[in-house]
This record gives sequence, structure tokens and C-alpha cells, in this order.
Amino acid sequence: MDEPTETQQSGSTRSYWRWRKKDFFPESSFQNLASYKAAVSQTCPRLSDRLLARSSENNETITLQKVSENPMQKCLNWWDLMWMAFGSVVGSGIFVLTGQEAHDDAGPAIVLSYAISGISALLSVFCYTEFAAEIPVAGGSFSYLRVELGDFVAFIAAGNLLLEAIVGAAGLGRSWTSYFASMISSNSDFLRIRVDSLAEGFNLLDPIAVVVLLVTNGIAMSGTRRTSWLNLITSILTFMVIVFIIVVGFMHAKTSNLEPFFPYGAKGVFTAAAVVYWSYTGFDMVANMAEETKRPSRDIPIGLVGSMSVITVIYCLMALALVMMVKYNEIDVNAAYSVAFAQIGMKWAKYLVSICALKGMTTSLLVGSLGQARYTTQIARAHMIPPWFALVHPKTGTPIYATMLTTILSAIVAFFTSLDVLSSVLSFTTLFIFMLVAVALLLRRYYVTDLTSKNDLLKFLVCLFVIIGASIGVTALWNSNKKGWVGYSVVTLFWLAGTLRMAFLSKQRFPRLWGVPLVPWLPCLSITMNVFLIGSLGLVAFLRFIICSAIMVGYYLLVGLHATYDMAHQNVEVKIEEGK
Repeated sequence: MDEPTETQQSGSTRSYWRWRKKDFFPESSFQNLASYKAAVSQTCPRLSDRLLARSSENNETITLQKVSENPMQKCLNWWDLMWMAFGSVVGSGIFVLTGQEAHDDAGPAIVLSYAISGISALLSVFCYTEFAAEIPVAGGSFSYLRVELGDFVAFIAAGNLLLEAIVGAAGLGRSWTSYFASMISSNSDFLRIRVDSLAEGFNLLDPIAVVVLLVTNGIAMSGTRRTSWLNLITSILTFMVIVFIIVVGFMHAKTSNLEPFFPYGAKGVFTAAAVVYWSYTGFDMVANMAEETKRPSRDIPIGLVGSMSVITVIYCLMALALVMMVKYNEIDVNAAYSVAFAQIGMKWAKYLVSICALKGMTTSLLVGSLGQARYTTQIARAHMIPPWFALVHPKTGTPIYATMLTTILSAIVAFFTSLDVLSSVLSFTTLFIFMLVAVALLLRRYYVTDLTSKNDLLKFLVCLFVIIGASIGVTALWNSNKKGWVGYSVVTLFWLAGTLRMAFLSKQRFPRLWGVPLVPWLPCLSITMNVFLIGSLGLVAFLRFIICSAIMVGYYLLVGLHATYDMAHQNVEVKIEEGK
């Protein structure tokens, strides 16, 4: 057995609860003001050095884990991952978005919208699964992108996804309060405190949302296994309620309610698909649990692919039950299932649906807390944020500091910010990350440093450019409302030509453990579907992404760049000074 490193030895004797400057900024660029000024003066050459610098699998899975000083506990199997994915994904979205999109955009064809979004999500799951099985670390997509696309792309992706996770958790906390209030009063703001001196959108204080976030994140900090068991028990109860909803729904179904099936045409189906896609998000947080999985090569493929396949079927059945119970134009957009059951004489089902939605939001917060903290941990291990946040508690085996960071930020946002403001902040970030992971998978298969020739790399990049260009082209045609088959035929031919040409290129790497089938076809289709859904999200999403990314670039140039540069060019392992 290898001898323990100095970091590990000192980590076992030092107190976990410490917060010295050396724990936050151990890099040479931040030792004093003079060293920082010297580092900033070298920003351009350092940026040139780090812009496309790629990490290695060994660095992500072995070297960086030493920064945490204590290991995370390998306590999860495929059964745990399946239910964690179920608990993370099946939240309030299916209850809120189904009625809204069936009424406004898709009609009875909302079933197809869920199927389209489910297929798109499943394609992304395939890509995530191959990476998670071969690079089983807590960083998830951050580590995958860092290995294949380089530090800078990984940082921008990580920053945006972390921001969206914090805002998403805050939104779930506010939604939890609204659902709970609706069980007591007709006013969903019944339990909030109005402060007229604050600006509109920030004047309804929500202490209950803060409490919910603190409790769920506190459970997540106490131990992964304990959180997994709690999620398993509550998710089984939710599954039983969903089966009840589906069975009773079909018992009172009328086939006449399915006519017309496409009242808003094909455009309505795809518009709804872009919206209900959010009902599938959350599986990426489960991929972040790979470091705590006993047998990643077996457990992750079964857990992720199996759970998402089941969830897609469940969503389609729930949507079909709703539109067969109630005519699509008579669906209540605010409480679709509750009102539908009231119309068949089961008013008590309102409380059943609300409890199920509350439970869904609670487990989404639980699993989301686990995933967000581990994502943050790997970012800290890479020194893109202070490595203090990477420390793992020796007894709980969880990254308490990283969890506290996401908890405090999301609680502050949830306390002041209303749901409509939060929803305007959420954007296409998740879809963008999914697209980048698919691109990274293709690059992983077709390019290996010092092995792939420049000629082969150029051919691959040209094919990739054609595929992405064709995906953008079909999205632009769709959103311009142009009719006719000529334009679509041309971009489809370009997409087919690019993908077919890539299929004939020699693969430079094959998966060691578990691989995405039909490469490059499935990853290329994932890219196209994610680009298409991004194009349906509107201008606000693009503006939010640009503004947030600009802020993150500023932080990277002032802090992250210099910390990672020092880490990459040091001659010996960085050692955090022992506390006195």
C-alpha cells in the first residue's frame, strides 16, 4: 500500500474547523500585494498558457482529491442512484408545467412534448454516464469539460451551472412555501412577510423557504448514506402516489378529449417540449455522486439510464391521464391535477397532489444539495475558488464548507426574491452544459494529445463545425416561422453529411468501462436537440447568460487564472500550512 502523503498525514491531525488565509489563498500569487500585482501584470501570457490547458484523468481522480484531506465515503450502489435520480428529477415541474403547456401550447400532444424532452434528456444521460463511469469524481461536468475542453471552458460552464443551481434551489424553496400556503389559504403569499419599503419583487420575505433550505442542506451535510435512505423512503411514497394518479386518471379518461390532438400544430409541441424539459433536469447532480459510488462502471449506467427511462414513461403517462380526464382548453393552468380530480368528485386529492409536490421539491433540494456541494468541492480542489471549500469532514465524509456556501447563498436569495424574478434569471445554462458535454464526448473519442495527427484533428473540427452550424440553422429556420421544406432539407443534409463524415474518421480512444452506443450519431443528435431547445428560450435567457459569463470572466482574470496557473507550474505539491 502506498505511504500516505504529507497532506493526508497533516490532515488527520489538524482541526477541520479552521479559516486562516493560507487555507483560502495558498498560491504564491496571493502571498502579498506585491506578488499579486506581479501576477496581474502577467495576465496575458498566463491566459495564453491556461486558455486551452487540459487536465488529466489522473489529476482529477487522484491528485486533486488530496486537497480535500479526507476521502468521501463510497456508500452508494445502483439502487441508491436510481432513487436519487428519481428524487432529484421528479419534483413540482410535472404538476405545474403539464397543465400550463397542455392548455397554452401543445394540447393533448403534450404527451409528445414530454417524449421529445425525455429522449433529449436521455441522450445527455448517455454522455454523462460514460464520463462518470470513467472519471468518477465529484466534479461532474466540470471535470469532464476540464479534461476534454480545457480550464477556461470548464470554468465558465461551472460558474453558470453553480449560479443556476443556487437560484434553482432558492426557487424551489419559494415554491415550497407557496404550495404549503395553498393547503391552508387561497393566498399563496399567506406565509410571507410584506415589507413595503423594499422594491417590488424583493418585498415579500420568505423565512419558511430559508428554514426548508437550512434543514435539507443540514441533512445533506450529516452524511450521504443517511440522505440517500431518507430520499429512498420518501421517493417510494411519491411513486405510489403517482401510480394512484395515473390509475385513477385512466379510470375517468375520455378518448374524445384527445381531439383535436394537435390544436397548436407541431410548433406548439416543440415549444412545450422546451418548457417541460426542466421537469427532467437534476440527473446531472446524481452524476456528481460518482466519487461516492462503490462500482461506478456498473452502478452509474444502471442507476442513471434506468431511472431516466422510467421517469420518461411516468411523465408521458401522467400527461396522457390529465388530457384524457379534462379537455385541454378547460385545464386549470395553476392547479391542473388538483382541479381535475375535484371535477370527478375527489376534492381531497388536492391535498394528495400538494403533499406529493412538496415531497418532490424536498427531495429535489436534498439531492441537489449533495450534487451542488460536490460540484463546488471539485472546483475548489482545482483552486478556481479557495481550496478551503474542498475540505471533507473526517467523520461525516461530506464537504461541509462547500455545502454551507451553496446553502447560505441560496437562502439569502430565497429570503428576498420572488418566484417571477427568479424564473427570469434562470436560463439555457443547463442545456448549454449538456451540449458541451456531448461535444466533449466526441472530442474524447476522436482526439488524443500527441497521438492524433493535425490533419485528423482538422477533419474532426470541420465535421463538428458543420454539425453545430446545421443545428443552429434548423433552429433559426424554426424560430423564423418560415414554411417550406427546402431550407430544412438543406440543413438536414449538412447535418447528415457532417455526422456521416465523422463516423468514417478513425476513433482514437474507446471506452474502457461503459460507452455511449452509436457514436457519433447519438452525441451529435444530443447537440442538435439541445441547441434546438436553447433556441426556444427567448432573448432574456441569452442576455442573462452573457451578463453572468462576463462577470465570471472578470473573476477568472483577477483570481481564478492566477491560482490555477500557480497550481499548474509549481514544482512540488502545494502544502497547506499546518495550523498552529
